[in-house]
Amino acid sequence: MSLVEHDPAHRLWLLRTPESSYAFRLDADDRPRHVHWGPPLTLAQATQVAARRNPAGSSFDEPGDERQELPAEGGAFFGVAALAVRYADGTSALEWRYDGFAIEDETLVVRLADRHYPLRLSLHYRVRGDVVERWTSLRADEPVSLLRTDSAAWTLPRRDGARLTRTSGAWSAEYGVRREALPVGETTLTSRRGVSSHQVNPWVMLDAGDATETSGEVWSTALAWSGSWRITVERTHTGRVTWTGGFGHENVAWTLEPGETWETPVFAGLYAADGFGGTSRRWHAYVREFVQPHPGELRPIVYNSWEATGWDVDEATETSLAAAAAKLGAELFVMDDGWFGARTGDTAGLGDWTPSEQRFPAGLRPLVDAVHAHGMKFGLWVEPEMVNPDSDLYRAHPDWVLHMANRSRTTLRNQLVLNFARPDVADWAHEWLDRLVGEHGIDYLKWDMNRAFTEAGWPGGAAGRVWVDHVRAVHAILDRLRADHPALRIQGCAGGGGRTDLGILARTDEIWASDNTDAADRIAIQHGYGQVYPAGTMSAWVTDSPNPTTGREAPLSFRFHVAMAGVLGLGGDLPRWSAAELAEAAELVALYKEIRPVVQHGELYRLADPATSALTAVQYVLGREVVVFFWRRPTEFARPFTPPRLAGLDPAGRYRDSGGVVHDGAVLLSHGLDVDFPGSGYASAVVRLTRV
Repeated sequence: MSLVEHDPAHRLWLLRTPESSYAFRLDADDRPRHVHWGPPLTLAQATQVAARRNPAGSSFDEPGDERQELPAEGGAFFGVAALAVRYADGTSALEWRYDGFAIEDETLVVRLADRHYPLRLSLHYRVRGDVVERWTSLRADEPVSLLRTDSAAWTLPRRDGARLTRTSGAWSAEYGVRREALPVGETTLTSRRGVSSHQVNPWVMLDAGDATETSGEVWSTALAWSGSWRITVERTHTGRVTWTGGFGHENVAWTLEPGETWETPVFAGLYAADGFGGTSRRWHAYVREFVQPHPGELRPIVYNSWEATGWDVDEATETSLAAAAAKLGAELFVMDDGWFGARTGDTAGLGDWTPSEQRFPAGLRPLVDAVHAHGMKFGLWVEPEMVNPDSDLYRAHPDWVLHMANRSRTTLRNQLVLNFARPDVADWAHEWLDRLVGEHGIDYLKWDMNRAFTEAGWPGGAAGRVWVDHVRAVHAILDRLRADHPALRIQGCAGGGGRTDLGILARTDEIWASDNTDAADRIAIQHGYGQVYPAGTMSAWVTDSPNPTTGREAPLSFRFHVAMAGVLGLGGDLPRWSAAELAEAAELVALYKEIRPVVQHGELYRLADPATSALTAVQYVLGREVVVFFWRRPTEFARPFTPPRLAGLDPAGRYRDSGGVVHDGAVLLSHGLDVDFPGSGYASAVVRLTRV
């Protein structure tokens, strides 16, 4: 059966996913109207829903209660406009004329045109797995001011309650999950920083207030955009809940030039009937199958030199660290900041991307060859979008940065942002990256971005466009690099998790989720990351104790077990580790290599919430294999714990642990596993089960 069905008599379209349906129609005035998003319906059943009408409201409210599919100014509409334009004569209201539909590359495209002005709108819908992808495109034959161009708007079916789930965080405290009743009015989540941001991630989940980790209906959406964005959720006094989202933010407008196509990023939507856990697993499956560039690969164990060296990098030190990392079983060695130009701190050299002659007198090739000789791949830290004022690049091209006429240039972390909306700047960046990778045999880039946009202007250029065109250029450079160097792998980073979204995940292989490597803090960070993004994209390091960021002490096994729940990496000062620590680390690295397929490609089950339980557990299932991580935070001595019950198992199945003991699936599902934790400090365990 087709994923898209059309009822021409009722001018209605129905999209099917394996476990849901999405329907919309055109009304008598050719305005797209939302019909249904939720459990599966047939086309005939969707037409029954479309035929329902709510009583008209007063002249101060919206007539009826059927929501627009892409709300726009015009008529008796008083909600949040997903599309707002202004024509040259000042007109801003929109009136549509239906201009047909088509199925193009498995995408439903519904075309509309303004009844008077030469503006054309296309609504795009594509089903991928359990997800409905939506976006819009605009074309005009004369200049049109674009005030807001969201990708899509969504409608929650009528329910007695409404609850919003989203993230709230900061640098080194990303992805904090907040779940709270949705107030009447408008709730706006946004980033005005030029990146998707540490403070809030571009996704939302809505439910009726009754969903749990394992049950209940959840409607969720995620934006595939790596720059500034905005999602506005509206709950009316009548209880109707809608939301709209896309790139940009208030006070930023663009001009659509004649003949130009303005296309918005994908805003993807997912309905699940089995709670927040089921929602997450469906998002993970979608990312693996339809977003990631190389989803079938196993991500390598990286050693990054930053914690060991800071800025003090040179050929001898890095070569020695590479040898130590290889002994532990690392598969990829990454040299971090400080290898180029006059870079001996964060005040100078950024933008001068040639190896330091003092630190690397023969260039990078001897180090690259030494790393490869150990059987490891070689990676390098770069920050292409940034420049220090104290650099040869800035002295030669002070006009290349984002700036405004007659205004100071704010420095953050002693650096400014290069204007990638300028084609000459984007071409320069691609040229040196392409040369760096090609000439030195670079296998991996850690692409960092360490400050938000300020003075985001372009004197003499299209100032408003920098917010969008800069990000488009970053995406395009990543796409070109991958096309020209198919073996190259890339990590996305922005001071940790400041640029985490579906747009960057389509162009990178993993995300550096946070600069905070404290294992205790990481439990909550990783809990929030995994709400939408899979463990196989989440880079996590084991670093020193006391932790260099927080000063907290924790056992080596605890630090490893937390990092092993994602893409394991090593970042400690290995020369300072004891022989016993190095031996234990090598054993844990070997263990991770055994369980890595299950962690990186398996289904994730969250068995306890770190916000409410001192004993947290997560479980991964892949085929017959099961891996469970337990983490206990310090608590009162001899305090009893309720063992988290396992999930995703066959009640009739039997599962053997690594000690040879066989457990019945029904017992594991109803009573969990008993794990003995000594003392009252940080403790952890990893349990492997195989179905027999």
